Amino acid sequence: MKLNDIRISAIGGTICSIWASLSLGDVLQTVLMAALGTIASFATSRLLGKYVRKK
Repeated sequence: MKLNDIRISAIGGTICSIWASLSLGDVLQTVLMAALGTIASFATSRLLGKYVRKK
């Protein structure tokens, strides 16, 4: 076996074990939380930008 074959096998096994432990609900919750975090970060930066310009 070559070193690349061993690496590919290890990566494939890791991906399969992670894939089996994730559920669709977990993925959707992560996507929703990421979207909410992005919106909150954007709104905060816009509000702070307007506040700094006023001073």
